Amino acid sequence: MGLGMSTGALRVSSGRTPHHLPAVVAACCALLAAACGPVAERVPDIAINSAGVQIVTSHPADSDATCAISDEPTAAIGENEGDETQWFSYIRGAARLSDGSIVAVDRNSAEVRIYDETGAHLRTMGRHGEGPGEFRDPFLLWITAGDTLWVGDYRPWRYNLFTPEGEFVRQVNPSPILPNPPASGGVLDNGYSLNTSSKRARNENFSVADTLMVLVYDPDGGLVGNLARIPDRTSGQVSDAENFWLYPLFQSFAEVDAGGSTVVLGHGSETEVRVLDDQFNLRLIVRWTEPDREVTAADVRAWREDYIARRRRPGEREWGEFDDARISPERPVAELFPAISSIMIGRDGRIWVAQYDRPREDRGWLAFEPDGRFLCHLPARIPGSVREFGADYVLLQRESELGVQSVHLHRLEVR
Repeated sequence: MGLGMSTGALRVSSGRTPHHLPAVVAACCALLAAACGPVAERVPDIAINSAGVQIVTSHPADSDATCAISDEPTAAIGENEGDETQWFSYIRGAARLSDGSIVAVDRNSAEVRIYDETGAHLRTMGRHGEGPGEFRDPFLLWITAGDTLWVGDYRPWRYNLFTPEGEFVRQVNPSPILPNPPASGGVLDNGYSLNTSSKRARNENFSVADTLMVLVYDPDGGLVGNLARIPDRTSGQVSDAENFWLYPLFQSFAEVDAGGSTVVLGHGSETEVRVLDDQFNLRLIVRWTEPDREVTAADVRAWREDYIARRRRPGEREWGEFDDARISPERPVAELFPAISSIMIGRDGRIWVAQYDRPREDRGWLAFEPDGRFLCHLPARIPGSVREFGADYVLLQRESELGVQSVHLHRLEVR
């Protein structure tokens, strides 16, 4: 199922579709009308002006342009056992500020900590509580204009805003209430935030897709409207494990990110990303070619063999009914591998697309310039989970074999 937005959510200002728009935009998928959670049925659609959209198509397989990250980090935070300010229990967000300092949010201690370029601790804000600048359960970190820190907290969902100097600014409480953290999204430099929420279909035979709603809130937390309703994953059950819900093997799903003045929407079934500006105009469609996405019987067999081997390693829990369900021949299998695993907007406006890792194959990232031109391949061997891309750095989150979490800053080079 491709990326589709309801015709109400993707309208052009002229009331008709310009002739140069691709068919995938001109004939958007019809979606479930149901909304989600406490904002159901009351969400107005945001009209998207797509009259000036540009389409840029690249062929990454034909390019040998690569990006590389340094073998050693230029800063490492969380590995000094003698400094309690570097003890992390559960890192829920990390980012780099314009002066080079690094921010990390620790969930269990309910603290936001800032470190200098070398990893030395500078200041801490936040603690457990209900008051201004305090957290029930800090859950993510977004950075906006002026290095303002938006730190998510729930339940219900809200944001505590801080200056990079550690001063509490204000609290933003989305209204109507969002009970849970967004599945994805971001905050723009103009203060508008995008919060995604999924409407679960839960059809036993995998025939109805979930819907990912992209909700826009103004700087004070007021609901502006629904930017898109995107078909997401399907789910269902197999006969020998009716208590477990599964997605089809190699299922594609929706991806959303926002930052600076850019919003990106994508779906794993399509080799394209839609790029909107901070006024929610569709300005760019980034496309690329990717050959040989067909799923074969050998791919399915390799996945099942690897799953069994991984689950039966020493230290893993005992094999159970859920494991039987995951490898069941009744579990549907997608015809094509997803083209996208995730999408990230770099702090410099570049668009980073994580390719879907096929069985026994790590595929790495594709990078595109803000104008949609292909920039480089970033090989898969990255020592950690990417938290942020910058013009010349990558911020990674790592976890040791003993469960110690840390944040590493690496140089990024385009070759």
